[in-house]
Amino acid sequence: MMQQYFRQLATVLGNVSDAQAEAVLEVLWQTYQRDNTVIVCGNGGSAASASHLVCDLGKWTVVPDKRRFRAVALTDNMPLVTAWGNDTAYDQVFVEQLPMFFRPGDTLVAISGSGNSPNVLNACTWVKAHGGTTVGMSGFGGGKLASQADVAFVAPSSFMPEVEDVHIALCHALAVNLANRIRAL
Repeated sequence: MMQQYFRQLATVLGNVSDAQAEAVLEVLWQTYQRDNTVIVCGNGGSAASASHLVCDLGKWTVVPDKRRFRAVALTDNMPLVTAWGNDTAYDQVFVEQLPMFFRPGDTLVAISGSGNSPNVLNACTWVKAHGGTTVGMSGFGGGKLASQADVAFVAPSSFMPEVEDVHIALCHALAVNLANRIRAL
């Protein structure tokens, strides 16, 4: 039974778009080159992926005597998330945090399994209006996020556990490749 899931996941991973993954890598690399910040958001499992990506960018990419990667997850301050959700609306929990961190030239990595999470889409709209770049990570054919983001990565699955596994694999691949690029500087 377990092997069936792993075999199916291996098939899904084998169908990941190299072009989409490379495009995400390039956006993050350019953000690092400008000394800007990668800001990440998502809900549920995608919130965990957002935190995981920031952890990997903050730890895995550290190279002695090289500038560190700037990254922050809007998912990591739950008191603030719930305060904005309670006092405004849940679809504003990321938008209301962005003015604290965002600088023109920053990149938002917006993660939504379905690609249709209103708070994630609103964050993309805000960042684009304020001079930032947006990367959308989704599944299920991409949802609205795939067309709204400047760069889209769509996991080739409509099964949420596989979508989330692909997103985590992408996060790891990004961190490994960015660390290699930083080492080569």
